[in-house]
Amino acid sequence: MRPISGGRPWRPEVRIQRETPTTENGDVSIARRPLQGPPPKKTGPRVNEDINAESIRVVGDDGEMLGVMSVDQALAKAESIGLDLVEISPNSDPPVCKILDYGKFKYQAQKKANEARKKQKIIEVKEIKMRPSIERHDYDVKMRAINKFLDEGDKVKVTIRFRGREFLHQELGMQMLQRVRAEIEEKAKVEAVPKMEGRQMVMVVAPR
Repeated sequence: MRPISGGRPWRPEVRIQRETPTTENGDVSIARRPLQGPPPKKTGPRVNEDINAESIRVVGDDGEMLGVMSVDQALAKAESIGLDLVEISPNSDPPVCKILDYGKFKYQAQKKANEARKKQKIIEVKEIKMRPSIERHDYDVKMRAINKFLDEGDKVKVTIRFRGREFLHQELGMQMLQRVRAEIEEKAKVEAVPKMEGRQMVMVVAPR
């Protein structure tokens, strides 16, 4: 290696050349950042500075009507007692706002929504299958199941299945469904009258 002044060894100079990205046509390709969508919209009522009406009707934290005033005046009243200004009726003229604890307000609203979901009953259709020549014991078991489903608020699809030569005696299936209908008449109504579906006869009953 060839020494140079200063006693340091000579090293070849290395230059790094960066290539400009191009397209297939030779045009310069410019990398762009992906577009970002709009910010998520706020849900729930407008609170404090988000209230943009010219004037509002204000309800105090104790339920007293404080009258019509500007948003700034109402905010000052709310801030003076450490509470929030919440728009509770935006479509009124002027909008109605209430002074309250917004954190407690949200908690109570969420609690009510959860309780409503728990109470909401999803109605299902349960199916009970019988034969035209069903034995008495089996019939009683099926009827207990039908009554149980009806008591729980569900609909019941009663299906009479015909096998072999039983298909020639569809009147037996009709008699069976009429018998079922008579026994549950006080607690159920017929939603779909007996009809044939292939080799089976069906009837749908629902709680009264």
